[in-house]
Amino acid sequence: MWESYRAVEAGLGREENFLSLEDVLMSQEKLPCRLESGLARLGFLDKGGDTEHIPEGSKMELPLWLVKGLYDNKRRIISVELPKIYREGWRTVFSADANVVDLHKMGPHYYSFGSQLLNFDSPENTEIAQTLLQTFIGRFRRIMDSSQNAYNEDTSGLVAKLDELERCLFRAGQEGLNAFQNWERGQAAQIRASSLVQSYKKRKFHETDT
Repeated sequence: MWESYRAVEAGLGREENFLSLEDVLMSQEKLPCRLESGLARLGFLDKGGDTEHIPEGSKMELPLWLVKGLYDNKRRIISVELPKIYREGWRTVFSADANVVDLHKMGPHYYSFGSQLLNFDSPENTEIAQTLLQTFIGRFRRIMDSSQNAYNEDTSGLVAKLDELERCLFRAGQEGLNAFQNWERGQAAQIRASSLVQSYKKRKFHETDT
């Protein structure tokens, strides 16, 4: 018997959950990088080239999962360049007023992708981490306030500028609001014991019966 799909939560911070669809999509996002050594027989990775090999010094955009596999401080195969939204210029914009930025347009996985950048040694890692945290804090209240004041309304305009993590928060706020409204109207679902409690009671019943 088929069961309905249950979304798997994305990993936290630098960790990835490869069972999470959100993390799989995030790991496909491209990251600008520079090859510190040539790559033999991998010319197909360079869409703009027509050679079998990729020479040293080539600049490319590769998916995050591939860059993480190639990155090695000791062997120096590849070096990573920061995407523009995580550079100093944009960090200044975020510190001024993070709420005006269309995060979904700039990168639908702003927080999770930014956290993955911390896996690569960069002198700007501390500033990136601080910007990610302060941006989340600065936008969190408005997101939750919006989710609580949009009951039975079209919310497409409200979520258009949110990154995927923020959209999850918005949906959670909406679900909490709907549950509260149903409770006020006496339409809350009947509280039932969890399956773990029920199975425990059945086991205890059989033990006492024997």
